[in-house]
Amino acid sequence: MEKVTIEKAYQIAKAQYAEMGVDTDAVITELDKIVISMHCWQTDDVGGFEKEGAELGGGGIQATGNFPGKAKTIAQMRADLEKVMSLVPGKQRLNLHASYGEFGDKFVDRDKIELKHFQGWIDWAKKRKMGIDFNCTCFSHPLADNGFTLASKDPEIRKFWIEHVKRCRAIGAEMGKQLGTPTIHNIWIPDGMKDTPIDRYGFRKILKKSLDEILSLKYPKKYLKDSVESKLFGIGSEAMVVGSHDFYLGYALKNNTLITLDNGHFHPTEQIGDKISAILQFADEILLHMTRGVRWDSDHIATFNDEILLIAHEIVRSKVLDRVNIGLDYFDASLNRIGAYVVGIRSVQMAFLFALLEPNKLLLGYEEKERNFERLATLELLKSKPFGAVYDYYCMKNKVPTGQGYIDEIVKYEKNVLLKR
Repeated sequence: MEKVTIEKAYQIAKAQYAEMGVDTDAVITELDKIVISMHCWQTDDVGGFEKEGAELGGGGIQATGNFPGKAKTIAQMRADLEKVMSLVPGKQRLNLHASYGEFGDKFVDRDKIELKHFQGWIDWAKKRKMGIDFNCTCFSHPLADNGFTLASKDPEIRKFWIEHVKRCRAIGAEMGKQLGTPTIHNIWIPDGMKDTPIDRYGFRKILKKSLDEILSLKYPKKYLKDSVESKLFGIGSEAMVVGSHDFYLGYALKNNTLITLDNGHFHPTEQIGDKISAILQFADEILLHMTRGVRWDSDHIATFNDEILLIAHEIVRSKVLDRVNIGLDYFDASLNRIGAYVVGIRSVQMAFLFALLEPNKLLLGYEEKERNFERLATLELLKSKPFGAVYDYYCMKNKVPTGQGYIDEIVKYEKNVLLKR
């Protein structure tokens, strides 16, 4: 799209929003402050690099599809991530799993990982002036095959995973220290049962004890923030997940950790947008994993849909952007993986832009005066406003492709790079 066309469209949009009391230039400034943490595991379908030819397996996670061109080395992964960042505006962070360390030719088990295995990632991020978030990897491992890790009744299995998570927290704290921005370390475990359990209480008591031991060592929050992530169910844990939302919400509030809300980890009719303003009455911060659940936690690519819009609206309306950490979490192996990133990031950005373009003062005034018709009519009018022209202008200012321009760039990269792997 030509620059002059984008600028003309933006001026028209700017005038339309100004009629409703919205300053689009100020909105763009606010949008530029939103940082999205990109999950590394879309590049290779959650395989990791612990050993050559590593594949995802176990732990209630499944990537479907076999589209060609997935990253097979860390160098390829970094090249793909850099390509993604060249096609999206705004600021990004990297969300890294512990299974993506640089382990060389020697197998390093997870209870033996060290900072040196991730220093290359820190150096890479430092050059790009971006932060890193980190995750312990409590799946795709022989000691997770029976469905239990931190909640295992086997003390040796539990000891192994406790040590792994402790090491991940230490590595995460050093990441935050070196990069000058706090690393969020997220704990998600697959622990649960396929069929009806008898001792739910016992498993949850063990998980609490494991978490207490892991979190007993405190790190400065300017280096490390801890978060815990719940799930409704997964493959092999259909009847019971130990780390349920109720368990982790209670644990997070009592122990002053963040809680991770993944909108694919709840019942299909349950909207996490409604939970944000409730939880933030009691918690300092939350972490979001933005995805698109279809029927269940299917980890579909985030799109500009009603659920993502509700999340963005609630954050903006509540004026809590500075208390919400935004990340992505999906892995689709059925299509171009670079495209999966770009679509997801742009969709989340557009949702926040749409929310920021809302005339909050006007709408709140209607609501407080119980002028419900005017409130509803204004919300409907906003749906036809040219917010896409504002997003194109934002992309142009950031010197990334506008409109459908990124599609051609991704297809070109697929032909010249991905299909040659």
